[in-house]
Amino acid sequence: MSDEIFGCTFLPVSDDPHAALRDRVFQTIYDGPAESAPAVRRAAGDGTGVPADLAALVDKIHRHAYKVTDEDLAGLRATYSDDQLFEIVVCAAVGASRRRLLAGLAALEAT
Repeated sequence: MSDEIFGCTFLPVSDDPHAALRDRVFQTIYDGPAESAPAVRRAAGDGTGVPADLAALVDKIHRHAYKVTDEDLAGLRATYSDDQLFEIVVCAAVGASRRRLLAGLAALEAT
């Protein structure tokens, strides 16, 4: 079933053809082989429950990713390798984008 508005066809949101692929990406980045622990990557994706030293970075990524600077990462390099930091940043960014996607899809379904 689809709706047509101004000559454009809109498919229902619940029939998202990309959902399975997107879920596989999430599972891979959160639970796949990596340098950082899956629990840390999942927490970074959720935006909560990360170790205290990562909290400010993860929060900044979830709220204002464009404001992250080299200085935000510099202090963490004493504890985390570049590979670990990369994984944590990616998981936080993907988690933030997922949260926004789900909010947008929910808003579309509510209308």
